[in-house]
This record gives sequence, structure tokens and C-alpha cells, in this order.
Amino acid sequence: MENNQLNRYLFEELSVRGELVQLAQPFQQIIASKTYPAPVQTLLGELLVATSLLTATLKFEGSITMQLQGDGPVSLAVINGDHEQKMRGVARFEGDIADDATLHQMMGKGHLVITIKPNNGEQYQGVVGLEGDTISEVIEGYFERSEQLKTRIWIRTGEHNGEAHAGGMLLQVMPDGTGSDQDFEHLEQLTNTIKDEELFSLPAQDLLYRLYNQEKVQLFPSQEVEFHCGCSRERSAGAILTIERAEVEDILKTEGVVALHCDYCGSSYEFDAGQIADLFNNDGNQPTVH
Repeated sequence: MENNQLNRYLFEELSVRGELVQLAQPFQQIIASKTYPAPVQTLLGELLVATSLLTATLKFEGSITMQLQGDGPVSLAVINGDHEQKMRGVARFEGDIADDATLHQMMGKGHLVITIKPNNGEQYQGVVGLEGDTISEVIEGYFERSEQLKTRIWIRTGEHNGEAHAGGMLLQVMPDGTGSDQDFEHLEQLTNTIKDEELFSLPAQDLLYRLYNQEKVQLFPSQEVEFHCGCSRERSAGAILTIERAEVEDILKTEGVVALHCDYCGSSYEFDAGQIADLFNNDGNQPTVH
């Protein structure tokens, strides 16, 4: 069973909310855009799950970008998502990366930048040091500092039926202050029993019953998670128009075409001399490009 959905749920008697995300296709499309070493694939999968879970906590329409930056072999790993659970991501790396490389071995001295951008309202940005051995621990530290809400995150990546899968769960006390530490710790212990195979394959309702069959759990309608890049030939043409024409002409003389490559999905868009002339001779009013 291939499941690409986010599910929100609520413990009716314990003042704790939860999220469950199960991803196959979006993860597979992100890591297919480049030839990534296995640890970098895992890193992108973990960041993808974390972004989906955090995006679901937004109380407005907008986007969130989670960006790991460091001075190690992996200089950048970024996932961008929005309230509609449309996701894209990419990583940049150099040199050999060992199959068992850890987060800190890959990123070196680094940090996580979380940018929250409402469609209406001011942008917020938080910077978190890579304190902890996993993405989950880093994100939990972010919630502890910025939201001051007790939060636990479980993230898993791996293979199921020969294909890459990722999934995760989030527990968070309700902000009304009625939740107790004892209740939260009880649910933590139950959630700790989750197995990768269950997370990758079981329907949400079955999985939640397996974990919390003694609790009253309200499961809300699921939300589809999908890969969405957003690049296009039209956007590429617009990007070319932001460059000085003389510089574009130099590229044409050297390369024969002006080519733009999308790191997120691997698409390439080429413009020959005639198409470039049409762009610049249209007084900045971009024509239909073919």
C-alpha cells in the first residue's frame, strides 16, 4: 500500500494532539532529481517528514522552509512546503560520504534555518543550532525554545517493497495548559513502539489503533502530500529577463543556447537565439514561449 498522506488526530481525554505522515512518492521524486549518496537521501527524507509535520502546525495559509546549512561535505539540504502539503527539496554535497555518515559528519558545523512565510502577514525566521544527534532532536529543541510546547517527533526512512519510504509522527501538548506531563509520557511510551514496517504500510486508522487502542482518539480527514516543484518554461524566461542582455548574448555566443536547470526536479529549459531575441524585443512583456 502506497500512502502519501498527513493525518491529524487528537486524544480527547489527554489534551495532546498528534500528527502522522506517511510518504512514498514525494520522497522518491525528491531523491530522483540527483544521484544522492544513501545518507543524503536519508537526510532529505527526514527533513521532508519534519517539514510536513511542522507545516501541519501552521494556523494560516503560507509556506515553511527548513534549511540545513553547514561546512561539511553536505553544505545545504532544504525542503520547502506549504499549507497544501506541496513539497520540494534538494541537497548540495561534495566529495565522498560514508554510508554510515551521521548528521554531524555530513553537515559539520552547521545550523537549521526555519523560515515561515504567511501569504498574508510578516515572515518569521528562526535559527537553531544542530544540538542533538538527529533531525528529530533538533526540531524538538526548536519547539522547546520557540513554542514552549512539549513536543516529540519520530522520523523513519527506509525501503518498503523495494521502494524508498519515509514517515513520521508528532505528539504535542495542547496550548491550553490542561495537559499533564504524566499523560504525555504515557503516550510517548506507546508511540515508541512504532515499527518501520507499520509506519510505511498500515492505514492511519489501523496504525493509530495499534498504538493507542486504550485511548479515545479523534482522527481528522487526511490531507494528501505531493511533490510540487513549480518551475516552468515561463518562469525560466522571466528569470532570463532579469539578466543584462549583453550577458545573455555572451552566453549565447559561448554555448549556443541559454539553458536553465532546475535543481528541485531536474528539468532543463533551453532558449535559442531567436527565442532570446523575442524575449528582449517584447519590451519586457513576456511572450508565450514554446
